[in-house]
Amino acid sequence: MLHTLIFTIEEVNNDPFILSNITLGFQMYDTCNIPQYELQGALEFLTDSSIIFTNNQCQSRPSFPAAIGSYSSANSIILAHFLGIFRYPQVSPLSSVSLLSNRKIFPSFFRIAANDKFQSIGLANFVLSFGWTWVGLVASDNDYGLEGIYPIRQELIKAGACLAFTENIRLGQPDRNAPRIVRTIKESTARVVVVFALDFDFLPVVNELMKQNVTERIFVGNAGWARSIILSTSNYFQVLKGALGIATYGYVVPGLSLFLKNIRPRASTGPNWAKQYWEKLFSCTFPNGDNTVKTVKNCTGLEQLEEVIDSSTFSNSLRYTHHLYASVRTLAKALNDLKICKSGGGPFSNGTCANIWNFKPWQLTYYIRKVRMTLNTGKEIYFDENGDLPYIYRIVNWQMNPDGTVTQVNIGTFSTSEPFNKALIFNTSLIAWPTGGKQVPRSVCSESCTLGYRKAAIQGQPICCFECVPCLQGEITNHTVFIGYPERYKCLLRQVTFGLVFTLCVACILAKTIMVVLAFMATKPGSSLRRWTTVRISYMIISICCLSQFILCVTWLSIAPPFAQYNTNIRPEMIIVDCNEGSPIAFWTMLGYLFLLATISFIVAFLARRLPDSFNEAQYITFSMLAFLSVWISYIPASLSAQGRYTVAMEIFAILASSWALVICMFFPKCFFIVFRPEMNSKENIMRKNKESTKYVK
Repeated sequence: MLHTLIFTIEEVNNDPFILSNITLGFQMYDTCNIPQYELQGALEFLTDSSIIFTNNQCQSRPSFPAAIGSYSSANSIILAHFLGIFRYPQVSPLSSVSLLSNRKIFPSFFRIAANDKFQSIGLANFVLSFGWTWVGLVASDNDYGLEGIYPIRQELIKAGACLAFTENIRLGQPDRNAPRIVRTIKESTARVVVVFALDFDFLPVVNELMKQNVTERIFVGNAGWARSIILSTSNYFQVLKGALGIATYGYVVPGLSLFLKNIRPRASTGPNWAKQYWEKLFSCTFPNGDNTVKTVKNCTGLEQLEEVIDSSTFSNSLRYTHHLYASVRTLAKALNDLKICKSGGGPFSNGTCANIWNFKPWQLTYYIRKVRMTLNTGKEIYFDENGDLPYIYRIVNWQMNPDGTVTQVNIGTFSTSEPFNKALIFNTSLIAWPTGGKQVPRSVCSESCTLGYRKAAIQGQPICCFECVPCLQGEITNHTVFIGYPERYKCLLRQVTFGLVFTLCVACILAKTIMVVLAFMATKPGSSLRRWTTVRISYMIISICCLSQFILCVTWLSIAPPFAQYNTNIRPEMIIVDCNEGSPIAFWTMLGYLFLLATISFIVAFLARRLPDSFNEAQYITFSMLAFLSVWISYIPASLSAQGRYTVAMEIFAILASSWALVICMFFPKCFFIVFRPEMNSKENIMRKNKESTKYVK
């Protein structure tokens, strides 16, 4: 990583189109991944306690515009707490814990890695797409693992799936709690296990799986181990065969490979870091070196990297070079945007700009937040309001090549910037399952009951676990739970569709009622209401009424949308699948708004019921709204006293009854006159009555 940083800094300094006449430098601290050292390094460059100067530094004191790091989420949280006090910008290449997206706590934190919450939701939806409802969860017991597994748990439960077990990899224990975890996996009937951890944390569990010979489990992994080089060996393939996971794309930094090949440890920057890495890479020891591992040969410093270019150690060291490269380029772009700001058109008070030689940390934070660029690797960099980078993951499946090597085959993608229905795309036919064949394995606690049997809940077990008992006399059926299975989209749309359609109907009647009253009043001599009797007023009334209900429904679906659930509260011996309205308050508010429109229409029509006969349509509206309100007032106590499918039946009855009430009271009289009294529907008769009405009014 040190040499990737050097490479990127040199690339920026040699670029004439960015930060011209300004040379970037750096100061690196070896924190050994220890939180105390992370904080100590931050204190040093903020308080300027270091007296190290580079040969191209012209100022009397060093100037550090921003911090890059840490790679660990736990350490980044500590560092971001401290740096955020001063609004000091921090860009982390790899920290992915969702907590860091909280702008109130971490106002100046940015990251190149994606927010773990995105991949957690993607993993949950990926599992649910196969119909797996009996799933085990395993996670590291640190911020990374616990915050990553929590959204997965929530999404699975919300969708009606059940958790067979939840186990933690205890990082404080020597055996990482691996024996207990593997024993739980082995004894569970769940065939699918979601693991949210880093590869070196998951490794002890994999070793224990090998030891206990646990096979034919489908492990679903996060980006922390889905592309692991450590685990991608033929030895571990016995237990990880057919594993699925979300992985990051491996972007290649142009020119970096050639730069690294020309590195020689004696000429490298840093206190023995390159020498230590060289000793590890070539399994050799420099004279008076720090390598504690005894080797059979000495290092010369002239070894060729081509000899180990394909080794796991070298490949593993290059996995995240692009993240560091993107971090440096992001800071360089922000500094350049700050530098080229023109006075009078700046983003700060009175259009002022920041001085590139003397700016405040919060001013650079502003420009980092506004960065938008495309790197020469093809990766687009920009941050959302939480400092997160929109990301595209790839879905991988662990398969073995004919030569015995393990590879992760791309089977799809998951985009954090796409809508829900387009975010996850994959091809099931490309998956090689651990059980062999192309058929999707099942992972359910209990299989569906056959004809003549019904589901009965098992006390103390999740709702996905049930037993099949014979149906009672007269309850046997040969078809499927009578309206239809409550799927996700049916639950989302059924009440909203009803509310919007009936709002349109009642709004049309309300507009008609108002127009009838206005039309009569406008016939008076000298009335100024004639301009309000146009069709535009009707359209405006209908639009306002429908728009209000539409906003209410969208708010409902956004905050607490309905969802399908397994209900055992109605009859404990049965599992009933029904739709939970999400927010009862929202449902009754939607119904109350509909009731309000009908009440207003009824009141207006009632007050206008004694208009002359030519305007007797107000009487029909009065009766129709009276019937409509009577039906829905009766629905309230009936709905509260009914349960399960009977609640649905009551609502259907209310919808049909109120619909027929409108049809009969509004349109039956019209049809009667058209068919049986056509002479009263003539223009001459209407004009004659209008004249009589006018005389009567005078």
